[in-house]
Amino acid sequence: MTEHELAEKRITVSFEFSRYLMAHPDLAERLPKDAAVVFFIEDDPEFTDHERRLATQLAAEGQPIVRVRIRGLAPPLESRLIEPTLELSSL
Repeated sequence: MTEHELAEKRITVSFEFSRYLMAHPDLAERLPKDAAVVFFIEDDPEFTDHERRLATQLAAEGQPIVRVRIRGLAPPLESRLIEPTLELSSL
């Protein structure tokens, strides 16, 4: 995975985690304000290794770390339409 791909995935996971926190404010309240959040994804060991190295570096600098363990990412939704049907119309 290239650095660009790692960065894109981190942005995606961070965005999805933000959405999760909005839906679960009780969890958001448990996050320390000054902590760095790193993601350990079960089905992506390469990304997780990258995040582990980041966490190690930040912890060495005195940064509090919160690890978020997730099983994986669901495929992105392509559309929010529910069961659309097409009908030929002569209008």
